[in-house]
Amino acid sequence: MGENWIGVFPVEDALEMILIFNRTGEIIYANAAARNKLGYEPGLESGEESLEGKHISDVFPAGAGNSEAVLDTQAKHLVMYRKNRTCFPAETKFLQGEEDGCRICMANDILEKEHLAREIEQVREEAGQAAKVKSEFVANVTHELRTPVNGILGNVRELLGGPLEERTAKALQLIERCCGDMNKIIDNILDFSKLEAGKFTLEPRKFHFRNMLDYIKAQHISRITEKGLDFFLTVSPQVPEYVEGDELRIVQILNNLLSNALKFTAVGKITLQALLTARVDKKVEIFFLVSDTGIGIAREDRDKLFKSFSQVDASISRKYGGTGLGLNICKQLVELMGGSIEVESEIGRGSSFSFSVWVGECGEDAGPAPDDIKAAFRNLPRMAEDEGDVKRYGTVSNREALEKNLSKLILSVEMENWEKAEMFMETVRQLTENAPPDIKRRTLRLKMAIQKEDYEKVTAEFDTLYHNSLTGDEARESGP
Repeated sequence: MGENWIGVFPVEDALEMILIFNRTGEIIYANAAARNKLGYEPGLESGEESLEGKHISDVFPAGAGNSEAVLDTQAKHLVMYRKNRTCFPAETKFLQGEEDGCRICMANDILEKEHLAREIEQVREEAGQAAKVKSEFVANVTHELRTPVNGILGNVRELLGGPLEERTAKALQLIERCCGDMNKIIDNILDFSKLEAGKFTLEPRKFHFRNMLDYIKAQHISRITEKGLDFFLTVSPQVPEYVEGDELRIVQILNNLLSNALKFTAVGKITLQALLTARVDKKVEIFFLVSDTGIGIAREDRDKLFKSFSQVDASISRKYGGTGLGLNICKQLVELMGGSIEVESEIGRGSSFSFSVWVGECGEDAGPAPDDIKAAFRNLPRMAEDEGDVKRYGTVSNREALEKNLSKLILSVEMENWEKAEMFMETVRQLTENAPPDIKRRTLRLKMAIQKEDYEKVTAEFDTLYHNSLTGDEARESGP
């Protein structure tokens, strides 16, 4: 009978173990893989014990007391015993033969597979435990950091409420700003840790959309105007008055994008637009566009923006600060709200960050306004052209920007607010990058005088620079 099975199935050299046994459970054929795995490989000595003639229960002792149970089993995982009575797990399959009630057992040794599975599970458990420990550590550390920072902040604000000398007040205001920056960094680290651990959850609620944007504008407008920039906020009339979403996280994203726009823009304007782009059932997609006329980003560096702990280059971090976490967190928050975030930019001609989120609609409003979106993007090249014109020394827009920033600069000097004076000085430097050599030298000398807080030197250099930069006359002087 065994020969007949071999003729039908060429299984001698098969990689899996093949056993053929009759209705009484007697093994009538075993292929090479079965003989090798079970330790019955024929030797040179005569009388070597053979696997053929053994009972199936010798291989599967679990059914020794009931051979029919073994013959009829359909279990996929069984324990197989070798000749020396050691065992190993096997993935098995039993088939009914067509002749004389014979049956076929096909089996694969899964000892290595199970061992690897156990190792993988152990590694997974260890990784999960490590992530949990890291998450708890970050939460504890950020809490411990926040406590002293808030303590310092509270005491500083209490001191600022009383009479102070100007120099002391200036130092305390700097400490207050540093504490605020530290709290933002702590919040970013905590959010990043939660997002990485998959424990971050959104908290949607109903809120007034335009009131949210007014709140964001109030947070940034003073710093934007102090820097001599213009700020424009527009909302499409199709956007509902009330929506349901995570207001706190939308504010967080917009704050981050506007802070970056302010950080990297010295001349021109910052624009925030909100448009309705789609409606599905009771959900609407709102599209936000944050544009600036700042330093811009090279095409090859854009992919770095949304990676954690990544900035375009080291000089950006040194000059402007930051952890490189903000945009990565924004990207993950936007994706949690069903949207995506993109950037369009060009070196020296500004950047435009756009993102969309899906929120619940609360109220009746008109449909999408695709024309608003097209108009918004049509404005981007024009904004870039305006920015290029502002930076071209001698143009009308350049002289207007210079006059505005120089006026604010000298006012800051008169008030002995040297920090603001340095800020306006940096803008003036950028506006005179393409100026004649004499003007550029005057600008450098003015900047050095401001850094030294030398009032007399500043006023002397300022008068000459102000006159020559606005009239177009070059200063005639000897020496470097």
